[in-house]
Amino acid sequence: MPPAGVKKGTKRARQYEHIKESAKERGAPEDRAEEIAARTVNREKARAGETQTASASSKRGLSSSQRGGRNSHAEPTKDELYERAKQVGIKGRSRMTKEQLERALGRKRG
Repeated sequence: MPPAGVKKGTKRARQYEHIKESAKERGAPEDRAEEIAARTVNREKARAGETQTASASSKRGLSSSQRGGRNSHAEPTKDELYERAKQVGIKGRSRMTKEQLERALGRKRG
């Protein structure tokens, strides 16, 4: 359910659903995905001047759309790195540590 003040069918309602689904795809539980989506939509509303009051922290910095995923603190897990290494065709990946997988993938990209 979108945050209060967001009408069904509006841009913000669609944004809320998109963010919520994205968070769930990344493995967040339903309630956490809803929280992330609501906070993001509320922050975007504040930055766009769509609210009567907004905290200074809501207005500070780049918006999530301008940031383009930067500042995301989610690191890939060892399993995710292993799957990427498998797709790329890195040999010896089953014996590698997470750090070794990261280095091997870095060499393969660059």
